[in-house]
Amino acid sequence: MSKIILASQNPVKLQATLNGFAAIFPDKSFDAQTVSVPSGVSDQPMSSEETLQGAVNRAQGAREWENDAEYWVGIEGGVEQRGAELEAFAWVVILSQTQKGKGRTGSFFLPPQVAELVRQGKELGEADDIVFGESNSKQKNGAVGLLTGNVIDRTQLYQQAVMLALIPFLNPTLFPIQTENE
Repeated sequence: MSKIILASQNPVKLQATLNGFAAIFPDKSFDAQTVSVPSGVSDQPMSSEETLQGAVNRAQGAREWENDAEYWVGIEGGVEQRGAELEAFAWVVILSQTQKGKGRTGSFFLPPQVAELVRQGKELGEADDIVFGESNSKQKNGAVGLLTGNVIDRTQLYQQAVMLALIPFLNPTLFPIQTENE
């Protein structure tokens, strides 16, 4: 059984990670442990670059926390200004001893009310809870679930990015071995 260390205790991120690994490697079994690791970036990353750095930092932090694993996973949600609109997405970074994979979710645009609260300094999950009258939505369906009527929920959104981040692991001969600094 392969061991995964996920740098989050959010149940949505855990399920997305397990689902993504199972879909890409259906003949393998996985055991995941969750750890709380700081992102090293803003509580609400405001650019794709900052969000990616948060995911990298989380994956590296998970590896520092527990070196005895096959995979370390960092997932970070973020937003970025696009003209007058605010785009939401997440980055997933997966590390092994010899490889690194990165995947980004699809993106979607936030309603003006939510976007304004985020611009004022609220985290996206908190802004969603205020606008939609929810509680702790970031550990449930997230903004994408609230906005799509749960046709797409946060687990599904993150699962696809986990699978995309696993491409180098599924095709190791096509991707050169990466060191930690790459």
